[in-house]
Amino acid sequence: MLSRRALLETERRKLRENTLETLDTGQIVDGVIKNLTDYGAFIDLGGIDGLLHITDMSWGRINHPSELFQVGDEIKVKVLKFDSDSERVSLGLKQIQPDPWVDAAMRYPIGQRLNGKVVSLTDYGAFIELEAGIEGLVHVSEMSWTKRIKHPSKVVSVGDMVEAVVLDVDERARKISLGMKQIEENPWTVIEEQYPVGAIVEGTVRNITNFGVFIGLDEGIDGLVHVSDISWTEQIKHPSEKFQKGDHVKAIVLKIDKENEKFSLGMKQLEPNPWEDIQKKYGIGTEVTGPITSVTDFGVFVKLEDGIEGLVYSSELAAERVEKPSDQFQEGQEITALVTKVEPAEQKISLSIRAVDDKAERAALKKLAAEQSTSQTTTLGDLLKEKLAAKGGDDETAGEENAE
Repeated sequence: MLSRRALLETERRKLRENTLETLDTGQIVDGVIKNLTDYGAFIDLGGIDGLLHITDMSWGRINHPSELFQVGDEIKVKVLKFDSDSERVSLGLKQIQPDPWVDAAMRYPIGQRLNGKVVSLTDYGAFIELEAGIEGLVHVSEMSWTKRIKHPSKVVSVGDMVEAVVLDVDERARKISLGMKQIEENPWTVIEEQYPVGAIVEGTVRNITNFGVFIGLDEGIDGLVHVSDISWTEQIKHPSEKFQKGDHVKAIVLKIDKENEKFSLGMKQLEPNPWEDIQKKYGIGTEVTGPITSVTDFGVFVKLEDGIEGLVYSSELAAERVEKPSDQFQEGQEITALVTKVEPAEQKISLSIRAVDDKAERAALKKLAAEQSTSQTTTLGDLLKEKLAAKGGDDETAGEENAE
């Protein structure tokens, strides 16, 4: 007499043999959920188990099989792969349903505005569920026209309903690119109307770098005041010497680059350029006296007034070139020199101590400076050449007279 257990095993063996004989790839079969794991569900197909992997359960996003099934649930599945030798069966559920990516480009045309649910966040963006099995990515760069968003969590959270615009659809790669900032008008398209070149603006210092200060305006646009546009006369090594985050400042619009979304501002341009009068104040041949502010290998800098310095090159420190200025000069030392060159555009004044000691050169320099209107780039050397040329002509005339 056979035991109940033996009878059940005999029946299950016959059922298994029958299933193996009739089972085939592509077939839709009935089964019962036998077990759930993190990666899928094992389905009893009748004496043989098949694996329904989590990726084949739904066209949509699933974190765990328990979101859809419980042990004991009856289910219809499709045989994706069957190996009769190893008796391994791979099953699919989503394959019974239409693929939502078919004709997705028609259902989600570029430029369409739509609503979706935030289902996942990454460092580079947010995934938005548009329908079961269709998700679009809003890249972090497409979240705001003006703000530099470091992480999408600063803008959205999982579960939020958001509005976006379709930017691109790739059915083959199963990707849809979305944009949130496109819901609003790009402020850079109208920035020239709001802030024309020459307009004076006010804002708050939002960031300070070694090359300049970023000023935040009302529309969220940041304008850059380059370190060279902070002051006409001050030598600013780092903007933090003059500004702190949160400072309220004024500036003038210098340039707008809409394509690259760059906004250039200036502060020194709010005041007259003192260098426009420097050339008149420190004309060629003018004698100046001031303390040495810096000694370098190529010469010494001399303070003429607040914010204005002149440079005496090594070749102009004495009658003979001084190879190492620090051997003869030091900071704070008062020196007297002559102005030999003024370059307002470059904000440079060249000086010469050698010309002060050379009475002949000094006299010639002053005489010629008074007789003619010199250009911005006329130098002491140019003037001396003219003097020597004139002298040479006089010598030739005298020679002719003596010959007669």
